[in-house]
Amino acid sequence: MQYFKKKSLLVFIIALFIHTSLYSSVRLDIAIEKGEFWWFGVVNHGEIQPLQNGYKASLFANLYENQAQPLLLSNKGEVIWSEDPFEVAVANDTIYLMKKTGDFFHQKVATTLKGAYLYASKNFFPPSGQTPNELMFERPQYNTWIELLYNQNQEDVLKYANMILKNNFPPGVIMIDDNWQEDYGTWKFHSERFPNPTAMIDSLHNMGFKVMLWICPFVSPDSYVGRTLENKDLLLKTVTGTTKIVHWWNGFSSVLDLSNPEAINWFKSQLNFLQKEYGIDGFKFDAGDPEYYTDGVSFGSVNPNEQTELFNKIGLAYDFNEYRATWKTGGQALAQRLRDKGHNWKDLRTLIPNILLQGIMGYPYTCPDMIGGGEMGSFRDLNMVDQDLIVRSAQCHVFMPMMQFSVAPWRVLDEKHLKAVKHAVDLRLQHIDLITSLVEKSAFTGEPVVRYMEYEFPGCNYEKITDQFMLGDKLMVAPFLDKARNTRNVIVPAGKWRDDKGEIIVGPQTIEISSELERIPFYEKL
Repeated sequence: MQYFKKKSLLVFIIALFIHTSLYSSVRLDIAIEKGEFWWFGVVNHGEIQPLQNGYKASLFANLYENQAQPLLLSNKGEVIWSEDPFEVAVANDTIYLMKKTGDFFHQKVATTLKGAYLYASKNFFPPSGQTPNELMFERPQYNTWIELLYNQNQEDVLKYANMILKNNFPPGVIMIDDNWQEDYGTWKFHSERFPNPTAMIDSLHNMGFKVMLWICPFVSPDSYVGRTLENKDLLLKTVTGTTKIVHWWNGFSSVLDLSNPEAINWFKSQLNFLQKEYGIDGFKFDAGDPEYYTDGVSFGSVNPNEQTELFNKIGLAYDFNEYRATWKTGGQALAQRLRDKGHNWKDLRTLIPNILLQGIMGYPYTCPDMIGGGEMGSFRDLNMVDQDLIVRSAQCHVFMPMMQFSVAPWRVLDEKHLKAVKHAVDLRLQHIDLITSLVEKSAFTGEPVVRYMEYEFPGCNYEKITDQFMLGDKLMVAPFLDKARNTRNVIVPAGKWRDDKGEIIVGPQTIEISSELERIPFYEKL
């Protein structure tokens, strides 16, 4: 029976290659050796890696709604890199790669995952020596999305900020999300909802906040701005020469053709105006996914993935920035957020594996999405809120590069759970020097801030561990990720470790620990 299953899978792979051979002429087949594990640069697939038989993905105009990198790494020191998007399929312990043109770089450069990554980082996406603004790491971020949704307005933004301070949370970055603007492409504060934006920004600054605005490359086609940009040929076109209209989550829009330098200049002029006129500190760059550029005709004849890369590079001019979708921007000073997570335990369990994968794809400045989830309908009915989930989500953020709130904990939590969240924030602040030092070092070494156990302890059969991680090379973290269990197992590597309770543990061994609500298990290597 197993033979027929394998044979059927092989037939499927062969059929897939015959089908795609009309479009793909470059192939590379890699036999997976015994004891060898591979990781591939689709961040939103972190929880199903290392790669297994049956895996399929294509990077052609598809980043799977998050960061991507045309890179594969193995725990045996092998590196595969492509300048162009390609397809991956895994069957019968073989990785099949194919693309339309160009070459694959494939070489054994080291003997470990760490060695492979450092080679790739140095040669294909070297660190820039810069980071996003340090405040994005030093203090929590607060996004207005969950509390205000599409009713972003001056009064409630100020109320949200005041409640942050009233509930003894530290000020940090506050992000005003979608619908603060007049229209998509008309990047001015809506005059009715924001009667005096300058006064609002001044107030937020006086409270100790830095302010970021949500922004995107879409343009409402029936607006004055849309017609003006169309007349200047700054929008993506169809093959017939008309302006292309794309369907995205907020309706139908035209999209900036960023292969035209004039389109980039126009977009930056809008952002610079917001900074100069109102004192805005930076921007949350949303959308920009390559699928919105498929079947479009661009000024510079670039492919959809390159449009995303051009959108990403705009953020380098602003040290307060955030991206959800990026392509080939490893080593750059861009804050990279995981895609929106739901208010459920399954999505919580994806945070660690996805951020771990970000790290070895060259994206160290990471944010694990909003605490408790960022999907818009999750918090309308307070009876559906899982208070334990919000606490465990906050705890998962503690030792990660960034920590971001959106739902107001004081609104949805009882006293016990709110206390546990505040404890998580306090614990992060106690370790902030370690976090920021790792961030600063990464700007020059390229090393991940959050690291796989396999990255730090090769040859110990840790390749599949994705529910605990290393912060740098000395601190191991093992958050609680399961509501149904009151204990969890922790893999302790060789050596002496001091745990969060001050007890000394000698590894290697597997220990079982209890899951008190306020407990955030971490282990310092002595």
